[in-house]
Amino acid sequence: MTKKMTPNDHARIADAIRRAEQSTSGEIVCVLARSSDDYFFPAAFVATLAILVGSLIAAAIVEQLWLTIRLPFFVAAQVLAILSALAVLKFLPAVRMRFVPHRLRHLRAHNNAVTQFLARNIHLTAERTGVLIFLSLEERYAEIIADEGIDLHVAQEDWNGVVEELIRHASRGDVAEGFCASIDKIGAFLAAHFPPRPDDRNELDDHLVEI
Repeated sequence: MTKKMTPNDHARIADAIRRAEQSTSGEIVCVLARSSDDYFFPAAFVATLAILVGSLIAAAIVEQLWLTIRLPFFVAAQVLAILSALAVLKFLPAVRMRFVPHRLRHLRAHNNAVTQFLARNIHLTAERTGVLIFLSLEERYAEIIADEGIDLHVAQEDWNGVVEELIRHASRGDVAEGFCASIDKIGAFLAAHFPPRPDDRNELDDHLVEI
């Protein structure tokens, strides 16, 4: 899921947005995040906790074997292990995700999606008909956020189907294709309930935002 987006990918997505919006007064915004957090501190907390618990278990085993470890050496070993773990997490970001619970990953990605929805002014369209298609690659997380004008007309099952297809494409490295398919489906949802108005204008930019 780490394929770099090319200019052609951006052009395809922009064309898909413009094509979808020709049939609706709704507005579609696409945001692609490489990651929704650097996760250093959550990973450091989990790694440190694991080392402390592991060291206590090791100390209990050593005691059962009637062996003795002087306290200064024991503490020094703990500190050295923690510092080594922190150094690995600092300089090898790819390792961090192994220490981050899935629930926390999805929470950070969801919060990022909400932030993007507000930051891109999707909630300020004239008819409250803005939709965000959000994908965060590192967390393998996608979300559709629709403004209140749309959410009343489209069932959650429909949004879930779009999300599942987007994640499925992204897992194969077809991020651009996933966005285009999602845009087409959402465009059809919007066209069914929000046809173009005579005074309709393009309120939001028609391009993929990468963050």
